[in-house]
Amino acid sequence: MGFLVDSQKDGGIGFLGGCVKTLIRRKQVDSADGNVHGHHQLAKELSVLHLIAIGVGSTIGAGVYILVGTVAREHAGPALALSFLIAGFAAALSAFCYAELASRCPSAGSAYHYSYICVGEGVAWLVGWALILEYTIGGSAVARGISPNLALLFGGEGSLPFFLARQAIPGLGIVVDPCAAILVFVVTGLLCVGIKESTMVQGIVTTVNLCAMLFVIIAGTYLGFKTGWSGYELPTGYFPFGVDGMLAGSAVVFFAYIGFDSVASTAEEVRNPQRDLPMGIGFALSICCSLYMLVSIVVVGLVPYYAMDPDTPISSAFAAHGMQWAVYIITAGAVMALCSTLMGSMLPQPRILMAMARDGLLPSFFSDVNKKSQVPVKSTVVTGLCAATLAFCMDVDQLAGMVSVGTLLAFTMVAISVLILRYVPPDEVPVPSSLQDTIDSVSLHYNRISGGSTKKKSKDVLSEEKRRKIAGWTIAFTCIGAFTLTYAASNLAIQWLVRYCLCGFGGALLLTGLVVLTCIEQDEARHNFGHSGGFTCPFVPLLPIFCILINIYLLVNLGGATWARVSVWLAIGVVVYLFYGRKHSSLMDAVYVPVAHAGEIYGRRSSGDTLA
Repeated sequence: MGFLVDSQKDGGIGFLGGCVKTLIRRKQVDSADGNVHGHHQLAKELSVLHLIAIGVGSTIGAGVYILVGTVAREHAGPALALSFLIAGFAAALSAFCYAELASRCPSAGSAYHYSYICVGEGVAWLVGWALILEYTIGGSAVARGISPNLALLFGGEGSLPFFLARQAIPGLGIVVDPCAAILVFVVTGLLCVGIKESTMVQGIVTTVNLCAMLFVIIAGTYLGFKTGWSGYELPTGYFPFGVDGMLAGSAVVFFAYIGFDSVASTAEEVRNPQRDLPMGIGFALSICCSLYMLVSIVVVGLVPYYAMDPDTPISSAFAAHGMQWAVYIITAGAVMALCSTLMGSMLPQPRILMAMARDGLLPSFFSDVNKKSQVPVKSTVVTGLCAATLAFCMDVDQLAGMVSVGTLLAFTMVAISVLILRYVPPDEVPVPSSLQDTIDSVSLHYNRISGGSTKKKSKDVLSEEKRRKIAGWTIAFTCIGAFTLTYAASNLAIQWLVRYCLCGFGGALLLTGLVVLTCIEQDEARHNFGHSGGFTCPFVPLLPIFCILINIYLLVNLGGATWARVSVWLAIGVVVYLFYGRKHSSLMDAVYVPVAHAGEIYGRRSSGDTLA
């Protein structure tokens, strides 16, 4: 009859089969809604301007004040602005995918939530677990970067008061950073007050940072026209490292765009998510890309790329033209950028913990929402304590690469989720097993209705099942092709003949997948998936496939040491899932019914009618 009981109830398929079934079980779009599960909802306070403040504040960190020097000297030269443009384009691919899913599924949890709906519980758990690591380490690393910049404003290293300055612990080799821990606690308290209040503060801090960047652009442009843009009058030309160097620079500066995904994590708190979320993500990314390019154009033009200071490129560029005092404005901008990024790093994690707890994968402690402030205070406090501890006593710089794994994994799964949504959206949704009588009644009702046209209906169903099977396998092989191609192309240690064969095989799979998905029709059910009337990602399947390829390439090139550390964390996550999450999942006893029947089942439950 099309009603599938969860594998936990089906002893015939064995333990292994049951484990596999639990990994691929999916929840419905609105299953995280507070009214459905008896949780308090988050406050719907955010508008487009709030979302832009979160997106820009989370994305533009102090890295841009350093990154321009490093990338210009080693990779791009005067073509640095093009590197930022190409990286911005690559980030926009993920932004388009996020925009569609955020407007269709506006609940807390971001990529974890989308993966749970479209892919399955196992992948969703790994994405959520990786994001927890990303935001914890990311917030700690940002916090530890504030005190050195803050010291520069007060006269240099050692100028901070004793209780704020970094101190080395004799015999332990640990350098504690009280300033970092204090700032984390301040941000934690601010986030507990309320989403509107914390976003307003983040907007003010971000505005100060933007003013510093505008100073660099305006004053730098004046100096450039005054001195003749000496940085562009070079015998090596605009591409001293070639086009390959410019593209390599794009791969490096791509990580300067990480942060706009924080906007999606606040989806449940947006007043009009179908309209505001895509606009917030799009405007935030556009502003960041424009500012990055303008700063790059100005700074590279003031000083030849080979003469730029890799540590303080912008300050030294102004100092070379007699404006030493500009260092204070630029340093103030860097401090504000770090503070804003710290807030952006700590905002999403409590909401991801809350979403995972709502689904039963983590203890219900994390799902509690404060009645007064309407934010997950308990999750926020736990997040703050962990981040403050790391920021206080650990040098997390060597762990910074682990931050990228969570982000790129999330970007990849969001793009895959868009393909699944378009071609093979879930055709069954879970309902509580307590409604079994109503389910049987509705099943009998639909069987009576369809009794007269069984032959024609069976033919249509078989045709649709064939299309879905082809589309599903094509998406899977496309992802395999993307991984094979990027791994073989990046791993120079592979024997050249094997390497070329793998590249050809992966490229063939990728190209074939693109052609097949372009030729077959997208599923009509996509129009009714989630909340309608929102943003629709363009150029499907080309855009999501290109997005998958870029993100997998960056994942493959993160390095063995980074993957070794991340593997330990993911292994811990697997253990936690097997011994807790899998057994406490809200889908443990769920019964899966056709999407078309779910509305009537819940309607009969509300009215108390169980008659066919």
